[in-house]
Amino acid sequence: MSISIKKPEQITKMRVAGKLASSVLEMIGEYVKVGITTEELDKICHSFIVNDLDCIPAPLNYNGFPKSICTSVNSVVCHGIPGDKKLKKGDIINIDITVIRDGFHGDTSKMFIVGKPSVKATKICQVAQECMMLGIKQVKPGIHLGEIGKVIGSYAHSKNCSVVRDYCGHGIGEVFHELPQVIHYNDGKIDRSPILEPGMTFTIEPMINLGSYEVITSRLDGWTVTTKDRSLSAQWEHTILVTENGYEILTLREEEENS
Repeated sequence: MSISIKKPEQITKMRVAGKLASSVLEMIGEYVKVGITTEELDKICHSFIVNDLDCIPAPLNYNGFPKSICTSVNSVVCHGIPGDKKLKKGDIINIDITVIRDGFHGDTSKMFIVGKPSVKATKICQVAQECMMLGIKQVKPGIHLGEIGKVIGSYAHSKNCSVVRDYCGHGIGEVFHELPQVIHYNDGKIDRSPILEPGMTFTIEPMINLGSYEVITSRLDGWTVTTKDRSLSAQWEHTILVTENGYEILTLREEEENS
């Protein structure tokens, strides 16, 4: 499989899917509060995606995933399955949304903090967001894809944080996960990584830990990934288009446009 270069009409559909995905994160924010369960958040998002947006929630039944969104709380790195866990004051939660509209995917995630955060929680959420944005700002035609991971890894290290190595960003379009793989750390193979071209679409979604980069996957559900040392983890994600002279964030939220 080669890296797909999106045609103008495909890019138009990617913009629509991206905007719809971002609208789910804008909608759900007011519901993220003490006492709500991640199962309830899933139901609210599912109803909004299906009934209000007329979209398909891509995670539902994807390789057997049982819910419409991923909810990763505190030391959960990614792929948290919504359930009966109630959010409590000081929790941090990543809500990961992917919708399908007209055959194309929009994929994005955001960190939410429940009540007053701890110093550590504030730090990891902020560093993770800064890592993502630094990676995005590298994007332009002609650079090696590995430059994204180089700058993210360097910045995370400078903040005494680590970058998860077991998971990466990915190409996206009519297929949920396609080439290229977007590595979020310096793997020493930058010069052998693909060169970016206009029309490429992929996610940048670094998972940043306060402790070690090592993670473990639940043997109970086969999905939930947590930090091995139980340290806090945070992640932000956007779907990116490589343009003729830079990049476009296809999943940009209004709060980011106005910041």
